[in-house]
This record gives sequence, structure tokens and C-alpha cells, in this order.
Amino acid sequence: MKISARDLLGGLLDPGSFVSWDRPPVPIAASPEYRAELRAAESVAGTDEAVLTGEGLLRGRRVAVIACEFGFLAGSVGVAAAERIVSAVERATELGLPLLASPTSGGTRMQEGTVAFVQMVKIAGAVATHKAAGFPYLVYLRDPTMGGVFASWGSLGHMTFAEPGALIGFLGPRVYKALYDRDFPPGVQTAENLYRNGVIDGVVPVRVFRRIAHRALSVLSGTPNVLNGIPAAHSEYSQGTATLDGSLAKPVYSTDIPAWRSVSISRRPDRPGIRALLRHATERVPLSGTGQGESDRTVVLALARFRGRPCVVFGHDRAGQTTETTMGPAALREARRSMHLAQELRVPLVLVIDTAGAALSREAEERGLAPEIARCLADLVTLDTPTVSVLLGQGTGGGALALLPADRVLAAAHGWLAPLPPEGASAIVHRDTDHAPEIAAAQGIRSADLLRDGIVDRIVGEYPDAADEPVEFARRMVAAIAAELADLTARPLEELRSDRRLRYRRLGGPDHFL
Repeated sequence: MKISARDLLGGLLDPGSFVSWDRPPVPIAASPEYRAELRAAESVAGTDEAVLTGEGLLRGRRVAVIACEFGFLAGSVGVAAAERIVSAVERATELGLPLLASPTSGGTRMQEGTVAFVQMVKIAGAVATHKAAGFPYLVYLRDPTMGGVFASWGSLGHMTFAEPGALIGFLGPRVYKALYDRDFPPGVQTAENLYRNGVIDGVVPVRVFRRIAHRALSVLSGTPNVLNGIPAAHSEYSQGTATLDGSLAKPVYSTDIPAWRSVSISRRPDRPGIRALLRHATERVPLSGTGQGESDRTVVLALARFRGRPCVVFGHDRAGQTTETTMGPAALREARRSMHLAQELRVPLVLVIDTAGAALSREAEERGLAPEIARCLADLVTLDTPTVSVLLGQGTGGGALALLPADRVLAAAHGWLAPLPPEGASAIVHRDTDHAPEIAAAQGIRSADLLRDGIVDRIVGEYPDAADEPVEFARRMVAAIAAELADLTARPLEELRSDRRLRYRRLGGPDHFL
């Protein structure tokens, strides 16, 4: 049984809180037959158009809502429905409200022809303006969501979830059958398949989406809900420091740990990774995929608060990596999604580096691995939001470098960064892997070396190894991240951009150590 617009609003909003924004539908040119269809649709659906708009409370938080009604001419969107949607989006933007949209539709209204079809342009434009103003746009797709509705405002969410079993796609199965005289391949246009393929973030019932939306809006509320305070100084976690202009103070982290020992420690299978950090977030909402039909299980994307500080978190997931499963181009496209999310939502971005290296395969080459690394670097250096990069463990090759350029770079004591794994570098220089420890030492890959060279700003201690104290280490790293977020968000964005450009322009240059 399909979920009606009123049932959706009743399940999503606090009881009795919905206030309609709807006015009578705008007049349109219509034949007598079409007017009769509209009257019949109104009687069947109990609504005056295929969409209801308004505002309400979501666990006490004021939100704007748009909900399609499939019972009204299959939820199709014509001129009057589009005008109602756009008016609601514009009002939400003017009021500074987050917007929750729940389409269910067969697409644009055939009875109104091309003029209805092009309404999707103005709806998409209104949504883009809302997002550009920094306000969240969250989407819940219901069964079915097809055609121009899915190809416009149904696919523009900062996060997008769908009803279990929902039919979701561009070309409807009936149209496909008529055009090609065969059935559409089964199982493709389902919410579950789109989730597996990275088009949407998840498949959940309405009651669960209500909880997810509440968490997401709690993260994105814009007000740091600082828990237990954030220390003004970094002494609780820092083992080295750098001055604000980029010149280095003397590091106090011990330099007698061999590089190869750090490499070996970083490869322990029980070493805490990005998921250990997220377990200590005060709020978290996992997202998934690129939103463009790709997904890579070697990375994690989430909205989160660290010690009450809101951020988008993206990074390598050591739990999803094996010798056969390594990060590919889709992982980097998901990284770029995280960058765009952070910039649009005006929250900081936290990047976690922990990779044995990017995929070496024909598929990775043909799908643009190297260009995606380049785009990540360019996006990060110019991103209009504060950024923190965390070298948590292994930092091998371009897949690690792609997440490095940030306003602040933290490193775990045994984190390291190198152009290749030491064994690979040894194979190039010595034509064997036996010299890997020697190469690791010579290349300056350790956290202490990176601090000395200005690549890393601070080192977060391990006592003596994060795998031996996983909870304490994760808390220490989360405190470090939160403190950096507090510092960075207090500074003007133009100042951050300028300092970031100077930081990476000077890196390794003749005046770097002056």
C-alpha cells in the first residue's frame, strides 16, 4: 500500500505540528476533459493537487516540508504543482529553514505536455538556490519516483534515502515495454539496487528516516554543541607544534623510533581506524556512494559532531581494504562529494588517511584514477570551508595524497606518508624488497619527519601503539580534531584560504625553514 502525503507528514513530523503553506492551485489552460480529470483526482486523493507543502516540527526543530500525493494523477507534476513546490522552496530559503522533500510521482504531467516538462528546470533552480544559501535539503523517495521528478528535485538532496521496495528510475517500465517491446531488466529500478550502486544513501522506513533526518539536522544546525569543553591548548594530545605562519618550532616527539617500525605497527589488523573515531562522535549519520551510480566500500562518508563540533567526515576504511580490495576512482569521487557537501552545508571537512594504496588495475586506469586524484587536490586547496586532515595509519601513494591538503594536518605517532609502500620504492631503487626498511628511513616518511618538514602540524601520541590502547587513542584523536575545528571555525574564511595557499606554495621551497 502506497504512503499518502498526509501519512508521510504524520510519520515524519511531531503530532499536530504541520501548518500548510498551500494556496489554491494557480489557474491553467485546460480542456473540459482535463478539468474533469482534475476534479476526479481531487475527489480520489482528498487533495487539491499532487503535492502538499508547509512547515512543522521534527523533534522540536522547525522544518519546511514538501510531500507528493500519488493518488492525485499518479503524483504527476504540472504547472500548478510546480508553482506550489517552487513557492515552498523559496519560502523555506527566505525563512532559513531546512527543507525535507518526499517525492512520489510517475513524472511530469502528460496532459499538460512540454510546458509541464520544463517546470523541472525551475524546481531544480529553486532547490539549487536553497542549497547555495547554506540550508540543508534532505530527500526521502517514496514508491514510485520516476521520470522528470527523479531527474530533478528528487536527485538533488544533500542526503537521499528511500522507502523499502520503492520503484525508482528514469524511464518507467510501461514506457520501456512500449518502446522496445520487451520488459525492463528486473531488479534494476529498486531502492535497494540504487543503494548498492551508490545512487542513494540508504533504504529505510519513514520512522527511521525521521530519526536520521533529526540526527542530520542536529549535526548541521550550525551551532557547536560543545560537550565537556574543549581545551584551549593542545597539550593533552600534541607531541609537536608549528607556528601560525608555517615556520616550525622544535618538535618534542621522539625521533628514535625507526620508520620501518612505524610502518609495521600501522599495518596491524587490530589498529583502530576511521570507524573507531566515529564511534566517539556525539552525532553521526552515515552516507553512502557518490550519488552518481558508484560506490566504494574501502571508504566511509558521514555527517558527524566531534566533541559537539559539526563536520563532514570522509576517509579510508581499513576494515574494507584487503590485498584484493583497494580504493578505486569511485572512492575519490566520493571524496569529492564530501568536499562539495561540506562547502554547500558550510561545515568543516575532516579527512582521514589510512590506505595501503590505490587500485592498480585496468579498470582503475580506464575509469580515471589519476585524474580523480588531481581533482581532489585542486578541490581541497581551493575549498571554501575549514579542513582538517588526519594521517591515521598507512599513507601510501596518490590515494593518500588526495586527502592531504588541509588547513591543519594531524598525524598519529605511527602514521606515515610515502609515494609508494617502502617495498615498492625498494623494488625501484634496488630491484628487490629487502631494502624496504632502509628506504623508509631515507625517504622521511615518519610522523616526526613530516612534522619537521612542515607537512604535518601536530602529532597525536600512541602509548606505545594505538592498537594496544584503541579507546584511549580514539578519544585522544577526536579531542585533537575537535580542538582544531574550534580554532579554524573561529577564523575568517578568507584568512584560511590565504593561509592555505601560502602553506602549500611554500612547502619545500627555499624560504620554508627561514
